[in-house]
Amino acid sequence: MCESFRALRSVLRARYRSGFRALLQRNQAPKYPDSSRRSSVTNSGAARPLEGVRVLDLTRVLAGPFATMILGDLGAEVIKVERPGGGDDTRTWGPPFVASESVYFLSVNRNKKSIAVDLKHRRGAEVIQQLAGVCDVLVENFLPGNLSRLGLGYAELSRINPGLVYCSVSGYGQTGPQARTPGYDSIASAVSGMMHITGPEDGEPVRPGVAMTDLATGLYAHGAVMAALLHRQKTGRGSHIDCNLLSAQGFRTRDGHLVLAAANNRQFVTVCQVLELQDLAANPNYRTNQLRVQNRKQLLQILSQRFMQQNSADWLRRFQGSGVPVGPINSIQEVFSEPQVKHNGLIQEMEHPTAGRIAVPGPAVRFSSFPLSGPTPPPLIGQHTVQVLRDTLSYSDDVIKELLESRAVAQNEVS
Repeated sequence: MCESFRALRSVLRARYRSGFRALLQRNQAPKYPDSSRRSSVTNSGAARPLEGVRVLDLTRVLAGPFATMILGDLGAEVIKVERPGGGDDTRTWGPPFVASESVYFLSVNRNKKSIAVDLKHRRGAEVIQQLAGVCDVLVENFLPGNLSRLGLGYAELSRINPGLVYCSVSGYGQTGPQARTPGYDSIASAVSGMMHITGPEDGEPVRPGVAMTDLATGLYAHGAVMAALLHRQKTGRGSHIDCNLLSAQGFRTRDGHLVLAAANNRQFVTVCQVLELQDLAANPNYRTNQLRVQNRKQLLQILSQRFMQQNSADWLRRFQGSGVPVGPINSIQEVFSEPQVKHNGLIQEMEHPTAGRIAVPGPAVRFSSFPLSGPTPPPLIGQHTVQVLRDTLSYSDDVIKELLESRAVAQNEVS
């Protein structure tokens, strides 16, 4: 028995070493046309894993910038594109500020270069097209379809650079009934049911203290980009990644609660127009985000009184098409009835060997280059012991039988 195990171990070690060498050869870093790229080297002299990878960052606020910041931490060269003048919305989100810089912006934008480009200007769009031609990754969080109208969508840029990994971060996804609806963390927290289950029992819905859906989406996006880069090494082709928040402040209405997010001065004016509170928009106490924060209590009191005058569905209809992110605070049961949730495949049903037909949350990311395979149910303890020993380790039936009889391993017999 011992001799047979030693012989088997030698065979497996040799097979592992040869397979690992082949994997390394197969996954060599791609040859980039721009040989001037510099390596990203840490203080210890060790190269970081994404050195030589160039990322074009067309994102603002939190989820997208958080994802690209992680890529930058890992050694990627990140080129952040901002609109001339105002730049990223979060540059003005405060207090707190450090001197004139927003702490919010500073916290998620390290390891980046910033360029100011007007995407609506023909020459500006051409600059982005040329940058996309020499970048490995593009991350954007515009409303679905907006960049395509400027010639900067995945279909257009992948013709220029077939290896481009194009990651779209949105509120609800690239397709479906709510695809064109703007979304922020606060809206996703409400619609996804997170606010419904946060806070004291029988109390008011509570938004988490940090932007959990934004941060989680940023992590999903960063991981999806890494997976797409590995897929490109195998196929030579890039892909389009669909990553969304569904995968502010809450207001009580006449029959429930809803959340809206006015992220800039223009959106605040729109909110006031929809609420028929035009005098509020002209009030000097609420003219800027900083002033609205400073006078928050008085402002919330005025808005709360207005929202209480109509039902949630009425307000949602009035805000539809306004460009202001808004959504109801859903219970968990209501979440899984949302048409957009169903469209995004966020509910997956499968047969479990003991629990029967079950429904579980599905993957939060989609790839254009390959479909996600049909799900298998969560396994029972030891359900695949024999399969793994036979198929992965190439154990013979006799060895497997001896292991089972010795109780060194166990196979679950429930099929």
